[in-house]
Amino acid sequence: MVMNFYDQIAENKKMTYVLFGAFFLLIGVLAFLFSYLLGGFNIYGLTYFTIFGILTIIFALISYFSCDSIVAAVSGAKEVSKDDYRQLYNVTEELSLAGGVPMPRIFVINDATINAFATGRDPEHAIICVTTGCLDRLTRDELQGVVAHELSHIKNYDIRTMTIATVLVGVAVLLSDVLLRFTLFSRGSSDSRDNKLFIPLLIIAVLLAALTPLIANLIKLSISRKREFMADASAVELTRNPLGLANALEKISNDEEPLEAANKATAHMYISDPLKNTKGMWFKNMFNTHPPIEERINALKGIKN
Repeated sequence: MVMNFYDQIAENKKMTYVLFGAFFLLIGVLAFLFSYLLGGFNIYGLTYFTIFGILTIIFALISYFSCDSIVAAVSGAKEVSKDDYRQLYNVTEELSLAGGVPMPRIFVINDATINAFATGRDPEHAIICVTTGCLDRLTRDELQGVVAHELSHIKNYDIRTMTIATVLVGVAVLLSDVLLRFTLFSRGSSDSRDNKLFIPLLIIAVLLAALTPLIANLIKLSISRKREFMADASAVELTRNPLGLANALEKISNDEEPLEAANKATAHMYISDPLKNTKGMWFKNMFNTHPPIEERINALKGIKN
C-alpha cells in the first residue's frame, strides 16, 4: 500500500509520542525504586530530588538556548552569506517562503563528504549547515531536496524534540547510576528490609540500573530514526519532487567516507549517518542514528505527490 506524505507525517508523530512515553515511564520507575530503597518519600529524598531537578533544569536550559552555537562550533562550520554561495542561499530562501518559516542562517562545513544538518531551538533561531560536498556534487534538484529535508526538521521542531530526548537520556542514565550505587553500597532502611517486597524490588532495581543506559539510548535513537522518515515526507511536501531527495540519498549512500567533523553526540542531527555505521551484522541497526538509506529511498519513491 502506498502511503502519502500526510499519512507518513501523522504516523511518525504518533510513534514519537509513544517513544517519549516510554522514556518518562522508564525514568518514573527508576525514581520510584530509588525512593523505595531510601525508605519511602521522606524529607531527605525530597531534598535530593529537588537538587537533582534544579540541576537538570539548568542543564536543559543551557542546551536549549545554546544548541545552535555549540553544534556549529563543534562541527567546524562557518556562517556564509549570499555572495559566498548564491545557489544555496537562493534555494534556502525559496523553500523557506514555500514552507512559511523564517530564513535560517546558513553555515558550510569544508568537507567533500555529502551531508547536512539543521539545529536551533525554534524556527526563529535556526541554522542550516551543508558540506561543500553537497555544493560540488549535487544537482540543484538534489540540493533542493536536502535543504527541504533540513527545513522540515526546523518546521516540525525536530531539533527541539531531539534536544529534549538527549536531556531525558542524561536524566535516565544519571538516575540509574545513582540507583545502582545505592543498591550495591547502602544497607537500606530497616523498614524496607523487613518488607517482603524488598528483595524482588532490589533485583529489579539492579537490573534496571544496569540496562537503563542501553534502553535510554535505544529509545533516543528510535526517535531520531522516526524523525528522519517524517522529514523526508515533509521535504516532498515542500518540493513536490521526491526524486530530488531520493537521488541525493543515493549519492550519499555511495559515499563511503565519514565526515571528519562529526561525532557520536551530533551524528543524529545529520541527514545521513556521518560516521558511516551502516554496515555490519543485523543487530547494529538498533544502534544507528538513522534508518537504512535504502528504506528511505524506497519510501520516497513510493510517496504520491
